[in-house]
Amino acid sequence: MRRLALLRVGGLLAVIAALAPAHAQTDSPKNFPDKPIHLFVGYAAGGSNDLVARAFASKLSDDLSQPVIVEYKTGAAGMLAVQHVVRALPDGYTLLFAASSMFTSNPVIYKKIPYSSSDVLPISTVVTYPFFVIVNASRPIQSFGELIEHIKAEPKNANASGAAGVHQLALELFKSQTGAPVEFIPYRSTSEAINAVIAGEALMTFADTAGASGALRGGLVRALAVTSPKRLASCPDIPTVAELGYPGLEMASWMGLVAPAGTPMPIVKKLQEEVNRIVAMQDFKNRMSSLQVNPEGSTSEQFADLIGSDLARWRAAAKAGNIQPAE
Repeated sequence: MRRLALLRVGGLLAVIAALAPAHAQTDSPKNFPDKPIHLFVGYAAGGSNDLVARAFASKLSDDLSQPVIVEYKTGAAGMLAVQHVVRALPDGYTLLFAASSMFTSNPVIYKKIPYSSSDVLPISTVVTYPFFVIVNASRPIQSFGELIEHIKAEPKNANASGAAGVHQLALELFKSQTGAPVEFIPYRSTSEAINAVIAGEALMTFADTAGASGALRGGLVRALAVTSPKRLASCPDIPTVAELGYPGLEMASWMGLVAPAGTPMPIVKKLQEEVNRIVAMQDFKNRMSSLQVNPEGSTSEQFADLIGSDLARWRAAAKAGNIQPAE
């Protein structure tokens, strides 16, 4: 019996020994990736974050010759997705398609965040995009100046819809720059915030260009200004905020690729190179142009700096607007 037991143990050790090199090879950054990658999105399907993520995932899958599976962890202003990813193994197979609000406005708007910037490793930005200042197309408001005049003339009826903390903070910048008092009304998604403007529930909104493009093309809303430094090639008739005398309202958001902290740098560098290769592809540029966003890659260090500078700006906006973090 003892001999049989020893033989069994010996056989088990032999199996483990045989499997060990294969396991080590699987986890080696040199062979990354050799299985599917899971890309998590923190917002509902059909939104701008999802549309860009899916287009990017398709290209990344082609380049890496491995499936890149888009999955959803929605809720809590995107924080559930971040929380899920930071708890994953830092092996490059669980990634976050991050929206800027997750790391730049959520820490300002909410008192308790279930993660910190040290829990993630920024890989690269994928796209950047400005905001449109939009109103219902049926309103007689034809310009940014007329919007400000309307608000000051009827402050009790002035409100703005928004889906994320960044929209609320953008509104605070608007108020501080123009002196126009506007009440913020939160909605669960950009599409709902835009629909509130269409339905007459809200006077205006700062909407990301991707989310607003459909309503704009359909003639349901009117864009009075764009917060980019230059006019958009796709919408050359929409003036920039700087042209209208409000350079302090220039702002942009971004979407980017993020990994759990501790992910090996060779994997991070490989993914960074892939992102920068994809954003330079003409067909990807064309797809992003149709969504009114700008393909823009970066290094990990540049991405980290961008997160830090945006966070500082929104903290200053919150302080100016006396916004108290919510529980």
